[in-house]
Amino acid sequence: MNRLIVVPLIVFHLCVLQSTVVADDNWPQFRGTRAAGIGTGNPPIKWDVEAGTNIAWKTPLPGLGHSSPIVWGNFVFLTTAVNSETETPSLETGWLGGSGKSAPDQGDWTWLVICLELSSGKLLWTKDALAGQPQVKRHLKASHANCTPATDGRHVVAFFGSEGLHCFDVTGKFLWRKDLGRLHSGPYDEKLLEWGFASSPIIHDGKVIVQCDCLNTAFVSIIDIATGEEISRIDREGEVATWSTPQVITTNAGEQLVCNGYRKIAGYNLLNGKLLWHLHGGGDVPVPTPLFDGGLIYITNGHGNSPIYVVEPSATGDLTPKSNKPASGLKWFRQTDGAYMPTPLVKDGLLYVGNDNGRLTVCDAQTGEVMYRQRVGSGSRVYSASAVAAGGHLYYCSERGEVTVVKEGRTFQAAAQNEMREVIMASPALSGDRLVIRTISQVICIRPDGPAAP
Repeated sequence: MNRLIVVPLIVFHLCVLQSTVVADDNWPQFRGTRAAGIGTGNPPIKWDVEAGTNIAWKTPLPGLGHSSPIVWGNFVFLTTAVNSETETPSLETGWLGGSGKSAPDQGDWTWLVICLELSSGKLLWTKDALAGQPQVKRHLKASHANCTPATDGRHVVAFFGSEGLHCFDVTGKFLWRKDLGRLHSGPYDEKLLEWGFASSPIIHDGKVIVQCDCLNTAFVSIIDIATGEEISRIDREGEVATWSTPQVITTNAGEQLVCNGYRKIAGYNLLNGKLLWHLHGGGDVPVPTPLFDGGLIYITNGHGNSPIYVVEPSATGDLTPKSNKPASGLKWFRQTDGAYMPTPLVKDGLLYVGNDNGRLTVCDAQTGEVMYRQRVGSGSRVYSASAVAAGGHLYYCSERGEVTVVKEGRTFQAAAQNEMREVIMASPALSGDRLVIRTISQVICIRPDGPAAP
């Protein structure tokens, strides 16, 4: 397999990056800064992949990966896993991806970290993180590269679950690898099934934070990004497998780590790991990332039950609802309208929750009052990717490859529909006026036609 490494070109791009990059255009982790999913530019709402209208570039990707693209300056970072036996590993999309059984893969896999040039889509470098037999099988609907990488502009960290946490610099130089053990993720009531890992790393204040809720272990690891050494570990004993990415919030009381879960949706003091508040219940396969906006924490999940919980960061103790009246510290909650796979979005006082079957519920973010419920898209009714927002619009990608653009606001207004003509499992990235979408076989950069931005 060819590996293209162009060091002089990368050094040049690093120099350009220092002088031309607008920090707010960076998209450093799953769903961008703080996982908010909100961009700063005005990307197109209509495009045509076949005709090339508003298409800046298309770059093919090897293997199979559901990780989302991230952007820093003129770099786009992704991960994938390549099978030694086939170029097109089996994948079952649709509701729950069939029976829930593990994929019948054969052969070894190679886990890759890839860097593209944002302005052109050119491959800058590819690095093999690891090769061999996976320690844990994947779900028929999953890949062996589900976790979105994260960057701080100097480091790039890629997490492959049982295959470890890997750190490179932005030129592709290997820095360190951290083995966190075998991480067996699957349904808590079918412990023989193996579904693969999907919680993405985040970078905060010189530390890498990974949530490892699995059937055989449950913890949060906080790691020094400079050395790869574990600084501390937060025990989440008793939790079931969780595929959610954690969130760090900052308040006057300090920094708090928020984790989704089933038995332990919880907030912890980031400094000492002390449990501050917790909730029990909700969906038993937690996936969406917690959000923080307007002084409130938003959490949803949706396998079995589909709740929405809105927590005040000053809350303490057990917030699990015992009746229709929220406990002190639980601002509001609803036992319906949550989402199983996609992470919601909070913007301008509204909470947008798009669930797996394409129903969009929009609420007043402070009170929970429902503004509307409406189906988005046509034909497909399955959504795994999370929505992003920019320029007054929200972008919803179905698994079938239909991207529905909806106007922001308290009433439903569909603005456009675009066909990518390929399966989409990853959430898009935004950088200025660019929308970067990963399909099952390639990355496509969408921007207004005309001279490229720097």
